[in-house]
Amino acid sequence: MYTLAVCAEMVFRDLPIHERARRLHEAGFQVEIWDWTRHDLDALTRTPAEFSSMTGYIRGSLTDEAGAAELLRTAEESVKAADQLGCPRLNLHGTGLNSEGLPVVPVRGEPTGPMWVAAHRTLTRLAELGESAGVTFTLENLNSAVDHPGVPFATAADTLALVKAVDRPGLRMNLDLYHAQIGEGNLIELVRKAHRLGLIGEIQVADVPGRQEPGTGEINYPAIARALADIGYDGTVAMEAWASDDDSERALDRFRTAFTVRPRT
Repeated sequence: MYTLAVCAEMVFRDLPIHERARRLHEAGFQVEIWDWTRHDLDALTRTPAEFSSMTGYIRGSLTDEAGAAELLRTAEESVKAADQLGCPRLNLHGTGLNSEGLPVVPVRGEPTGPMWVAAHRTLTRLAELGESAGVTFTLENLNSAVDHPGVPFATAADTLALVKAVDRPGLRMNLDLYHAQIGEGNLIELVRKAHRLGLIGEIQVADVPGRQEPGTGEINYPAIARALADIGYDGTVAMEAWASDDDSERALDRFRTAFTVRPRT
């Protein structure tokens, strides 16, 4: 079966990040963080938490030469931080995001042919970096309609196409079902396709609308959990969601319940 993880950035927000990590570990979850440069890595290392994913770059972009150089440079720094935390996956986006989740350098319209070529070249180099360091970079799909307008390669289809084109073990897809529901829908078939191709690095979840825990919106997460069990997915499912009414304990319970699959009778 799959492993459950929770993004510490979005729950227990009245606590320091290392205390959030400790609480999540005690509740039986692995831990994910975002920008590691904002945190005390020594304090996080001293917790018993098992870190499953973190942001894999600080600045940069996949779409142009200068942005790619900066992304690669800061990815090397992120690999060192991941080694300190024992974190196996480093997450990427089509371009750097600001504190509000908006692209630092937005793209108007669809990515051009040269942007696709640049992204493929940069992701190949990142995959090589990951393989040499023993970590996996994951490229996350985002939605451009609500949260991240102007991000290139935002859709699950684009993300999947890039990861498939690179075709190296150091690069996989971070399949975010919250973003995919807003952008494309048809989530179970999307999961089946990505799994069949062997390209899923991890799966992230939140409900729509509101980006809160499973059970607060329109997505039938128990059905998705059953589909994951049926196809034999044994990776990580991570809740990257705000706790509704700021009740983190209830959010964790709802997440666990949604992804607890009972044997068929």
